[in-house]
Amino acid sequence: MKEIKIAVLSGDGIGPEIVAQAVKAVDAVAVKFGYQVTYTHALVGATAIDAVGDPYPEETHEVCMAADAVLFGAIGDPRFDNMPNAKVRPEQGLLAMRKKLGLYANLRPVNTFETLLHRSPLRYDLVEGADFLCVRELTGGLYFGRPQGRSEDGNTAYDTCVYTRTEIERICRLGFEYATKRRKKLTVVDKANVLATSRLWRETVQAMAPSYPDVEVEYMFVDNAAMKIIQQPRHFDVVVTENMFGDILTDEASVITGSLGLLPSASIGTGTSLFEPIHGSYPQAAGKNIANPIATILSAAMMFEYAFSDMEAGAAIRRAVDLSIAQNVVTEDIAPAGVTPRSTTEVGDFIAANI
Repeated sequence: MKEIKIAVLSGDGIGPEIVAQAVKAVDAVAVKFGYQVTYTHALVGATAIDAVGDPYPEETHEVCMAADAVLFGAIGDPRFDNMPNAKVRPEQGLLAMRKKLGLYANLRPVNTFETLLHRSPLRYDLVEGADFLCVRELTGGLYFGRPQGRSEDGNTAYDTCVYTRTEIERICRLGFEYATKRRKKLTVVDKANVLATSRLWRETVQAMAPSYPDVEVEYMFVDNAAMKIIQQPRHFDVVVTENMFGDILTDEASVITGSLGLLPSASIGTGTSLFEPIHGSYPQAAGKNIANPIATILSAAMMFEYAFSDMEAGAAIRRAVDLSIAQNVVTEDIAPAGVTPRSTTEVGDFIAANI
């Protein structure tokens, strides 16, 4: 019996509903592959602000540090959207969690499901066979740069983009390593014709490249990359980029699959790794039992693969997800015309039963 400890941070909006389905999948894997799982639930985001006034309380951080992995739902609450001067915001909890856990790398696989290619807004012949991995730097750049703020009169605002060579080396080393395990091609996305930080990125990667002679390296400006992801998604194998570019490009890439509700992610670094869907808290659907849980369930698959090095367990989850899509046991966002959509819990139950 393999004992594992999982911190469960359901968060806001649809978070509790979709995480509950991922827990069902984990429980099914535990039975099938001989795991004994201990779950510890903790507060994060708007729910944590409501309870204790802090979007990432110290108690939550301690729970995460004591766990082998973190299964995370979503952060965000519309109450804060029109409060520009709010001293505490839910999203600050996500940034604090990444920083305090040392989660410097966000891994977002982008691949298509054969039975859902018709749902993509892109042509079938463009998206068929698309399969690439985005490696996004997660703890540097504009989101964390200092100074940051506004002038006293409120008419000027400023953010600072800061990167060190050490930060760039560690994220690009991951990019190279994943490329060696895939199709041996690494695309470095930057804006080196304008930004000094991008020029440091490019210079650093050029110095690292000789250590990975089997990997083909290409450099691409972010605006070109944004177009090419849509025009030729099969062009990419592993993409590595800085924080804000990665945030935007991976959300753009999500349309290739036809639904944000299908894409998982992993955040890894120096502390406990975290696994989450790439979509947000979708407050309009909260409590309605209609949200797509597949991205969260696939995040659980990534958890077994990356945190516990159990590819078999991850594959078992993926097979059950493939079956649910093939048999149209899916929520309304991806249900074909004429097929009655299933609820969040029905999809979760089907996948767990088929694991």
